[in-house]
This record gives sequence, structure tokens and C-alpha cells, in this order.
Amino acid sequence: QVQLVESGGGSVQAGGSLTLSCATSRYIKDFYCMGWFRQAPRKEREGVAVIDISDSTSYVESVKGRFAISKDNSKNTLYLQMNSLKPEDTAMYYCAADLWRSCGSWYPPDFGYWGQGTQVTVSS
Repeated sequence: QVQLVESGGGSVQAGGSLTLSCATSRYIKDFYCMGWFRQAPRKEREGVAVIDISDSTSYVESVKGRFAISKDNSKNTLYLQMNSLKPEDTAMYYCAADLWRSCGSWYPPDFGYWGQGTQVTVSS
């Protein structure tokens, strides 16, 4: 049973920074693709950033230059460093992973494992 546990959410003012963490119960290098998604009230879940088994990364246009996704293999932990936060970044953030699929698809159902989410609130 694979478990993903997020932490690090909170409330910050616009321009601030937060680092989200996602601890995995499985050796992180087993995952073919890992990513961060977010969902704001009354909006669909959207992909924010993904990192594949070779550590190649991709970002949604709205966070490029502000967010950075990374992995620490020794800690089996995925991170999302978020800088220059904006009110429109407010959402529940989820960690997701899959053992078999590449990061070519950001379609949420393509990810087999999900964390419970951590709330990020950015005030203006």
C-alpha cells in the first residue's frame, strides 16, 4: 500500500514563500512520475508541476519562474518550493504519483496515488 503524506501548507501574504513536502511510504525512485496538483473552490483540479524518473521537470505556465519541484531520494520526499506567492495560488495542494506512467499526461486519473492535501492560502 503506497501512502503519500503532504505537509507544509499554511497562510501567507502575497509575495511570501512556502515549501510543501510529500513523504512517500515507498522508495521514491520507484515512481515513474510524481507531481503537485491544486484545486481551488469551484474549480477543477489542475497540474502545477511534475518530475519524472530522470528528474526532468515541467510546470504550468502560471507558476514558471516562481515554483520549483524537487525530490530528495535519501528522504523519499517530494518538495514544492513556492516563491512570490499570489492570491490566485490559493488552493488545496495535492501530491500525486504513479509507478508506471510517464509525465506526458497531467490528467489526474492517470496518477494512481494521491495524498490527502494541504491547504495554501495567500492573502493580498
